[in-house]
Amino acid sequence: MTQAASALPDAVAGDIPAGSDSRLPSPGRRSPALIARALFALTKPRIIELLLVTTLPTMMLAERGLPSLRLIVITLVGGALAAGSANTLNCYIDRDIDAVMARTRRRPLVAAVGGHSAGSGQTAIKPAEALAFGIVLGAAATLLLGLQANWLAAALADAAILFYVFVYTIGLKRRTASNIVIGGAAGCFPVLVGWAAVTGSVSWWAIVLFAVIFFWTPPHFWALAIKFRDDYAAASVPMLPVVASPAAVATKILRYSYVMVAATLVLIPYAGWIYGGSAAVLGGWFLREAHQLRARIAEAPTDTGPRAGAGSASMRLFHLSIAYLTLLFAAVAVTVLLPRLQPGQLSA
Repeated sequence: MTQAASALPDAVAGDIPAGSDSRLPSPGRRSPALIARALFALTKPRIIELLLVTTLPTMMLAERGLPSLRLIVITLVGGALAAGSANTLNCYIDRDIDAVMARTRRRPLVAAVGGHSAGSGQTAIKPAEALAFGIVLGAAATLLLGLQANWLAAALADAAILFYVFVYTIGLKRRTASNIVIGGAAGCFPVLVGWAAVTGSVSWWAIVLFAVIFFWTPPHFWALAIKFRDDYAAASVPMLPVVASPAAVATKILRYSYVMVAATLVLIPYAGWIYGGSAAVLGGWFLREAHQLRARIAEAPTDTGPRAGAGSASMRLFHLSIAYLTLLFAAVAVTVLLPRLQPGQLSA
């Protein structure tokens, strides 16, 4: 949807864009335009884009064609609102560690108006304002999906918000290296929301799509965390690259990648062989990149060497993982739009 609701945990920073400081007013003044930009940044729009990429193809697969434009718009807007709610509340809760991490210290609840460092001036958004904004977005998502789609879709969107905020952000993120494995489930809910919006139920095939994103999330995020390991260590967040050796992280990335690719192939009987061929090719590509990352890390066996040597390779895998998921769900959409090429494959 990533999400009808929900967000891929911290996978893409939702910071104020670089270079925007020149448009900010002097310390102490907050223009309406500044507040609007800051509130928008709190929703982490780049994460929302990725989440919605998974929602529309899922809706098409559930419909076995194109759903009505009205339902598409309602579900995507509702999903964006729900994801924005989860992300905003995440920024509210994590503002203390966001101030410590170089990757996140430009977020609106941390960066002071006028581009000053944290603590030297007024921030663009006050914590209470962010909290209220996040709650309002969640309520709007619930009402829109519930009244205009169905209440199952609304309930699933709410579950995604609650899971991301209470299970991942509050419960797991600062306590266990398994945070992203379990907490990443929040980013899987959008496919359930999309399926429910179309059918009013959640089928086995929606669960398969859920599993694909669930097993995709750890390789995607751990690849980013390898690059920003020192950031997480400084904030005392026990991401896997902080508490495990680079070789162990690379091995886990590879294992989850194999399970993820296997999950994509489970969908073939329902989605068809156009999708199946695409999933096999894309899966082989992703596994090759995961093997290359592990090889790069193995080439630098010292304590500091792997991070330096594997930094570019890990970021390459991170960016390619986004392309992989986008292309995989694009293959789902193409399969639905070209059923004449595979008669009988899209039967229920």
